[in-house]
Amino acid sequence: SGFNSIGHMDTMSRGRHQIGHYKEGEEFIQNVFHVLSQIFTGKEKSNLAICWLQYEISKVIQCLQAKKKKKLKAQGRKSKKLAKNFLKAPDNRNNLSLWKLYAYLEWLLGNTDDSRKVFDTALGTAGTGGLRSAQLCSLSLLYAQLEVELLESTEGAALSRAVHILTKLTENGPYVPYSGQVSPVNVLKARKTYEHALQDFLSKPPVSDEDQVMDTDQLVNLVGCYALFQYLTVGIDAAVLIYTQASEKLEVSGSQKRENTGENFGILNFPTALEAVTLLHTNLLRFHMKISVYPLNPLREALTEALKRYPSNQSLWRSYIHIQRKSHSASKARRFFDSVTRSTDSLEPWLFAIQAEQMRKKLTEKVQRADVGEIHCTIPETGLTNRIVALFEHAVQSENGTHCPLLWRMYLNFMV
Repeated sequence: SGFNSIGHMDTMSRGRHQIGHYKEGEEFIQNVFHVLSQIFTGKEKSNLAICWLQYEISKVIQCLQAKKKKKLKAQGRKSKKLAKNFLKAPDNRNNLSLWKLYAYLEWLLGNTDDSRKVFDTALGTAGTGGLRSAQLCSLSLLYAQLEVELLESTEGAALSRAVHILTKLTENGPYVPYSGQVSPVNVLKARKTYEHALQDFLSKPPVSDEDQVMDTDQLVNLVGCYALFQYLTVGIDAAVLIYTQASEKLEVSGSQKRENTGENFGILNFPTALEAVTLLHTNLLRFHMKISVYPLNPLREALTEALKRYPSNQSLWRSYIHIQRKSHSASKARRFFDSVTRSTDSLEPWLFAIQAEQMRKKLTEKVQRADVGEIHCTIPETGLTNRIVALFEHAVQSENGTHCPLLWRMYLNFMV
């Protein structure tokens, strides 16, 4: 009975209840993890632990979004217990990816000080690889990003804990926890180190495919750290400049490799590196707009360019819908959705186009049902309903749409 209802449909709401993880489906997933953890050994087992913890974190995020405090407490206890058990295993003690997830979990649960201790411990035991260690860069980047999210404004950002973390990363020495403002001399040194490291990386000759997977992770983390460092110490334009330089270089590398090999397989991971850099870029712009006054256009342009290239990236679509909700004219977004759905087989553009219209419908209804007498009779709301039905019709006729249970369920749900 559990198998037909595994997973969860975020877009569905049943009355007041958001549909979450089903009990039977959840049991099934837990059983799979338990069975696999007894079969796997070594690196595979560590990778499984990482997947398991990511899955637990996704449930914590779901509780946070649904604002269920009781459920969050219980889920948090379970997830923390699991994370601690993983880290007790001898193979995982030095696994920075697991430490990173555990620290992130503590942060999500609101235990900022505990989370900082975990981050500091992990960075302290990670050795002195500096910018050459992909895992160390990744750990420092997440720590710095979380610290930056606590900032109220960009004033005083240069004195923050995040600058300390990103400066320490360039020093190749053992990590020392934050004790106060970083000296201007160290900031200058760090900037030079970042600059040289990025130049070296971008001018490196292409390597074998396996090394390349490592290299792309490393490059994305390096660009992220450097741009965030520039954002905190110089400003948003300096950060955007780094993202632009890195993206241009990656595009050139990608097209050269295609010419050399005559096919797409040569650039095994370059599109993903470019995609990840674009995601960091748009997220930083969104954050900056939240804490200070900044025009919307750079973000809108970056997102439309990125979505033409990566039409199935859900995070980018979420950001796009989020900024479109602020504008009163729907025609621009509709034209964009239309052009993307014509040029790709991905289902994501259809699903997000439908979601955007449903949000608009909800908003219109809310306004019309406002308590001001008979106003809702004057604007009959049929246009949006017809538009949504038309979108569903087109989506289920596409090759991928026909076979997508979620799309059919959403269509049925809407018609009801």
